[in-house]
Amino acid sequence: MSLLELFVSVDDFCQIFLPVWDKKLLTDGSKKRCRAGQLSMSEIMTIIIYFHQSQYRNFKAYYTEHVCAHLRAESPYLVTYERFVVLMSSAFGPLSAYLKSLYGRCSGISFIDSTALEVCDNHRIHNHKVFEGFAERGKGSMGWFYGLKLHLVVNNCGEILACQITPGNVDDRKPVPALCKRLFGKLIADRGYISQPLFEQLLETFNVQLITRLKKNMKNRLIPLIDKLLLRKRAIIESVVDQLKNISQIEHTRQRSPINAFINIITGLIAYCYQPKKPSLNIIPAGLPLLIA
Repeated sequence: MSLLELFVSVDDFCQIFLPVWDKKLLTDGSKKRCRAGQLSMSEIMTIIIYFHQSQYRNFKAYYTEHVCAHLRAESPYLVTYERFVVLMSSAFGPLSAYLKSLYGRCSGISFIDSTALEVCDNHRIHNHKVFEGFAERGKGSMGWFYGLKLHLVVNNCGEILACQITPGNVDDRKPVPALCKRLFGKLIADRGYISQPLFEQLLETFNVQLITRLKKNMKNRLIPLIDKLLLRKRAIIESVVDQLKNISQIEHTRQRSPINAFINIITGLIAYCYQPKKPSLNIIPAGLPLLIA
């Protein structure tokens, strides 16, 4: 997506969302005035999102070397880098709402997984203060880490259906009910989501069937062939996570502010939503009802 197309999409959303958002903040006392800034909210959001579509790995270099040097015509009222970092925090609410507006549609086949987002090296845990109160020690498939967890649900086309950020020590099964509010059909997960109470809760509340592999110490049971085939395709969500970390850069240990770190994750997810090619399963739409039956 080009910069112009991205700005038009963001600006159209802001024209609808911001009046309602500002009115709510003024009503509950969270905001005292609505004075317009030098940069509009649409410009701030576009600049942050576009960073994840650029080739830069460092936001400061991106802003000073690319935005200030080459985007003066598009944004004539650019501020300094230090001022822009301060303005970024005001975009947290609109960016979160904008991400939700880009969620895909549930097709009846969904995949869920979590991934660790380290905020510092394990050797520096005791000296790390930036994420104090937000990050916790957790353990994943790659071992122990200190940071956050991103819980993600995608459909068979690789589109994001729901996501949630938690401390690193939160059980993978805890956020599942909140993530399944818009789902139906089958939910494919790994062995970390095995839970009979969770299976019954999802089936009764949301009509969602949780499908997982069995652990080695569990009794064998019959699984329909369709479910076995879907379990083999669970790697689709791991491909999505790989793109989020290596292309959208949602994980790094250079953050100096928790709020800007969350903004970096959200804008990375937004940038992924705009990718023209996403990991997907070659499933004919006409055959979906047979798979989720």
